[in-house]
Amino acid sequence: MRVLDEGRGPLFLEPDPDAAREIFAKKPRALLDKRMTAKEAVLRFIPDGTYLATGGFGAIRIPTAVLHEILRAKRKELGFLGHTSTHDFDLLCAGRCLKRVDAAYVVGLEARGLSPNARRVMESGEVEVCEWTNYALNVRLRAAAEGVPFGIARCMMGTDTLVRSAAKVVECPFTGKKLVALPAIWPDVAAIHVHEADIYGNCHIMGITVADLELARAAKRVIITAERIVTNLAVRLDPTRTVIPYYLVDAVVEVPFGSYPGNMPYEYFSDEPHLAEWLRSGKDPAEFQKFLDHYIYGVSSFEEYLDRCGGMRRIKELRQLEALVDRDPLVPARVGPVAEG
Repeated sequence: MRVLDEGRGPLFLEPDPDAAREIFAKKPRALLDKRMTAKEAVLRFIPDGTYLATGGFGAIRIPTAVLHEILRAKRKELGFLGHTSTHDFDLLCAGRCLKRVDAAYVVGLEARGLSPNARRVMESGEVEVCEWTNYALNVRLRAAAEGVPFGIARCMMGTDTLVRSAAKVVECPFTGKKLVALPAIWPDVAAIHVHEADIYGNCHIMGITVADLELARAAKRVIITAERIVTNLAVRLDPTRTVIPYYLVDAVVEVPFGSYPGNMPYEYFSDEPHLAEWLRSGKDPAEFQKFLDHYIYGVSSFEEYLDRCGGMRRIKELRQLEALVDRDPLVPARVGPVAEG
């Protein structure tokens, strides 16, 4: 296959399927109880220098509890897969955790605006960046999930994104046409928030999955945070709902409201005033540090963070908002019980 052109961006992880296969071959296939706390999962699976990927899409289904623990553990020099990352990326920038980023969509918090703090971090030069499109990163994950060293697409050609990527333009051996070869990517760890999981790691997700199914199969380690733990019997009675199977998963963390302040489809809406407070405080570094001390470094757990954000009273309000926007009569409102508080 002839290489016709190539990007000048850095390739952070080698696309060697055999090296990845050696790691996957050692993962246990037994039905083991994988429950642990978010703090335990970070201490065990996310040391300094880890290449991390998070699931979800924008501010939807983000694994906030794990990210908070990464900040409190003061992890440094992390790599990150910035597929469609908003508040999750902002958190890692807030903790000055990042060293290298494969970026498709970062810094922007969608209609909320740009993160002043994340912008400062990225403009400082302390983070090395390789650029991709959203689809290109999805192809890279899919190639890893399939166990091949690269995937093929027809995107990015003729753009500056290709120049700033680590992709290669190749000649198709069948048609002679130009195609883009995208190197497979096997993150060290993926943290994915789901609606339900059993103690072994079988997962249910309602709503969009975007690239999470490919990510769960590509990552060498998978940390699952779940709104609730369900019985294995519930999984077996409806097996087609399992989108991430247990043998891919290394840790299961039960974190009710674990995507807060992001959205959890059919569960609760995003806390827009709190996200706006993040953006406002981020304009001034000194004020932003006080904000972080209050909400992240000054608490010992995600539950304590929720209490400082309004606790169950606020969560009930966000659940009511989510119920108002979910108007599709074909989609059942499958939410768990809300504890009084």
